[in-house]
Amino acid sequence: MSNLQPPPIKIILTACGCPGASTLIKRLKGNGEREVTIIGTDINNEAIGRFLCDGFYRVPSGTSNEFIPAMIDIVEKENPALIFPESSNEVLALAKARKKFEEMETKVIVSSPEAIQASSNKYLMYETVKQSGKVDLPEYSSASNLDDFVAASERLGYPESPIVFKPHFGKGSRGVRIIDPKADRKSQLMDEKPTSKYMSFDEFIEIFKDVEDTDFPDFLLMEYLEGKEKTADTLALDGRALLTTIKTVEKARWGVIAEGALVRDDFLVEQTEHVLNSIPLSYCVNVQFIAGRLVEINPRVSTFIYQQNLIAPYLAIKLALGELSEEDVIAYQERIDYGRRMIRYMDQVFHKEWREVL
Repeated sequence: MSNLQPPPIKIILTACGCPGASTLIKRLKGNGEREVTIIGTDINNEAIGRFLCDGFYRVPSGTSNEFIPAMIDIVEKENPALIFPESSNEVLALAKARKKFEEMETKVIVSSPEAIQASSNKYLMYETVKQSGKVDLPEYSSASNLDDFVAASERLGYPESPIVFKPHFGKGSRGVRIIDPKADRKSQLMDEKPTSKYMSFDEFIEIFKDVEDTDFPDFLLMEYLEGKEKTADTLALDGRALLTTIKTVEKARWGVIAEGALVRDDFLVEQTEHVLNSIPLSYCVNVQFIAGRLVEINPRVSTFIYQQNLIAPYLAIKLALGELSEEDVIAYQERIDYGRRMIRYMDQVFHKEWREVL
């Protein structure tokens, strides 16, 4: 690792309006080593990153056929060193088009399409990881029609035990619900904010009773896990975990961590390594656990608890550019400041005609 100051770089940061974007932008710019010019993209014209980045482009959804052509146009105009995606909806399209971007001399910080597909499909993810026999998993099943759903629920112990269902493909907490016959519906209505994840079995049946099998979503059903939620934020390369931090998820809002802390958890670090051995992801990877069992994998950057001497997304950039070796990244493990906490809070930007006015 050279001690010479690296040259300035320009990057494209996608989904610059996502919950963690503002902090990521500030930390990349405050890396203490080099100037980083950031061009933000987002599907929302008023994405917060528009007011924090050095340039901004509105783009189609990452699942649209127009997304990659739009990104190619931006790369041609901006000539960035790399593209850093933040959205699960964009990583697969960018991975499939990576060769085209590399021909334009722009790196893309993504895993292989195969690894992204294996991790993004929640049922396929469990089926793939299960083969190693080394990762602790909840009891789970899959359903592609209403009869399957009812039968799978019974296999998982419902109604004696609560269950959770989620679509095979989903973003954030969309489509995720807990079915618990013991849940106090009156208390949920009167005492909780209208963001409850609970649903009754009868409500589910009512919604899907007239849905044809061809239109019924593929659902993953799993036992309801009670215990502490923790997530691993890993910097990896082709399935090799180079740097892993574990954080608690003590409070969440809209499916996003609101309070948490860096903790030492050798078991979850090892579990994360086993997960990556099964699904060889690269660069920033987020692995979620509840009660020590695997819940979900996000093949992209997630909320990170930053340190001035440990900015994992910036290390991912340097790794992609060949400025750090795998061993260089591994050495950063010794810098983790266990006990460091984070809280997420709301803020505001005031603008007129796309310029900040206060």
